[in-house]
Amino acid sequence: MNRKHLLLATSLIAFGFAAPALADNAPATAATAAAVATDERGTITYNAAYFAQYNPNTASDMVNRIPGFSVDDGDSARGFEGNVGNILINGSRPASKADTGSAVLGRTPANRIERIELIRGGVPGIEMQGYAVVVNVILKTDASREHIVSLSNNVFDGGPNLWGGSYQYSERRGDRSFSVTYSDAISQTDSSGTGPSRRVTPDGTVLRDERFENYGYGGGHFLRGALNTPAFGGTLDLTARVGIDDWQMVSEYTAPTVYRRDENGNESDSFEFGGTYTRNLGANTRSETRLIHEQRDREASSSQDATLAGVISPQTLFVSDTKTSESILRSLIRHQRSPAFDIELGGEVAFNSLDTQQAYSIGGVAVPLTSADVTVEELRGELFGKTTWRINPQWTLETGLRLENSTISQSGDANQEKSFFFAKPRALLTWTPRQSTQLRLRIEQSVGQLDFGDFAASAELSDDTIYGGNANLEPEQRLISELTMEQRFWSDGVVSVGLRHDEISDTIDYLRLANDAVARGNIGDGTYDHLMLSVNVPMDRFGFTGGRLRFDNTWIRTEVTDPTTGEARRISGLRHSQPRFVVSQSIPSAKVQWQLAYLPRMAEISYHPERIQGWHGRDYFEASVEYQPRPDTSIRLQANYWDAFDVFRTEYADRAANTVAYYDTRLIDPRFFYQLRVRKTF
Repeated sequence: MNRKHLLLATSLIAFGFAAPALADNAPATAATAAAVATDERGTITYNAAYFAQYNPNTASDMVNRIPGFSVDDGDSARGFEGNVGNILINGSRPASKADTGSAVLGRTPANRIERIELIRGGVPGIEMQGYAVVVNVILKTDASREHIVSLSNNVFDGGPNLWGGSYQYSERRGDRSFSVTYSDAISQTDSSGTGPSRRVTPDGTVLRDERFENYGYGGGHFLRGALNTPAFGGTLDLTARVGIDDWQMVSEYTAPTVYRRDENGNESDSFEFGGTYTRNLGANTRSETRLIHEQRDREASSSQDATLAGVISPQTLFVSDTKTSESILRSLIRHQRSPAFDIELGGEVAFNSLDTQQAYSIGGVAVPLTSADVTVEELRGELFGKTTWRINPQWTLETGLRLENSTISQSGDANQEKSFFFAKPRALLTWTPRQSTQLRLRIEQSVGQLDFGDFAASAELSDDTIYGGNANLEPEQRLISELTMEQRFWSDGVVSVGLRHDEISDTIDYLRLANDAVARGNIGDGTYDHLMLSVNVPMDRFGFTGGRLRFDNTWIRTEVTDPTTGEARRISGLRHSQPRFVVSQSIPSAKVQWQLAYLPRMAEISYHPERIQGWHGRDYFEASVEYQPRPDTSIRLQANYWDAFDVFRTEYADRAANTVAYYDTRLIDPRFFYQLRVRKTF
């Protein structure tokens, strides 16, 4: 048993012995009926008393305790809608698109929460923004002032020791609230570790047999301010953020006569601003206008150095300087004709841009790149309308239509302009035969947001790969059909099952361009199917007081025609199954709560014109315990362990003919690491 296994075993034994001993004297923690209420619309309201048993620090701690709900910060759909997540604060989304719902929850103190509403299936007067289920966090209106300081330390087994912290001040006076946050953030990859790296031909000839080691970490400083105040007969919500971020990733390969070193790093400066103005235009009519601007300047470099049999190879170097920005102006009017019916009309204008300069060299000698200097700009306009109709207490119908026109222009190494028009209808039908049961049927036409980075060249030097830019990219489109059933039981228990089928047009994946460069591009039609299962079981009636058991998984099946082989295969980059088991317990008498999460397996595979590559992971554990010696102080310890992380690659001499050149494997033994956080409110 190595040191990591010993540390993991010690952690699990500590959790296993401590929990029953502490729970013996713990009172029952099941929520009382007064703390949870369900109205005739199917909305479930959780009052602050419901969360008292969990001793939450922030609104995030509270939302994560709502049975059957998972925070979603948005997907890759175009425009504001669908990108702003399923979190509402006092009925509205955050003012900035980049200021995610989870981030707002994380800096909102728990004692500022009056109640949290779980809104299922659409409700007149509520901004669902394309989601079937949202959470609406209602804040208290009484005067308050608060300082919050947190310190954190990440300790890796054989890796870097990282420190971070934050300070937040918030104040509320009447209808005005203000907050400012400074953060010295830290980040790291949990797949850092060591292991053998081998390259073998199909006949068994060993081309490489090396020891591999990698580590990746980064951080950043940011300052954010937020203001909510009455203004001009309405309410003005403002937020702004400035930040500096960095990241470093180092990989080393060693053998008796070999030394290879890959370094990847980037630094970026960012700025964002968001403003939302809302005003009542009458008893049943409300207007909302948003202005959002984000920009980022990012410098990145990748280098590869090698010494083989005492001979130093020329250095390979890829550098880039990229500036991106997005500006959105959006306005809408929502009119509630009756308690059972409302209508929303509006429009949105957005401008996105990317300007990048890149260079590739070997031994200081420049190597030409496809699409090295690129400027991409998109101007997009959208008109939309939607209705929410509460047909009767059991049935709700939400319908919508968005009409989009956009123009994407490219200049630099390639000059091109394309215009697109998309109609995006949507319908969501919800049936609630009883308060504990709900079925939701969704049909929607969706258009994906292009990654402007795919228009320019990029590099993965560790795989000896340079990607070209593709000037002919078009947005991916999906016709989505989804049926979800949710069943609630034992007051806090939830089972949710969902089936989804997507018909995909212009699937984006890897292909070879006419100039022989490999790039991301449209490879034709495809399909996407998934089965989702989520089970959340309170364990009090089984003698596990304050305990909860949860299981989640989504089984995904995709199919597309490979542009290289002409055969059917999966779509690249999707995790086709990632089961997750979580057991947790809250012990109010001991002021302790703990959780253990286990992921038995996960994997990703990508298909390129000349290779198939990906990774497999197994037996990932995350154990945490939090202790609150005082209501204003918390201490949290988390331990992470990953048994194995295997990277594989099959390189082909001719993939269409299935002629393999060699197999690469890296069997990484990831590092064990601890995270310690202390949080103080005053």
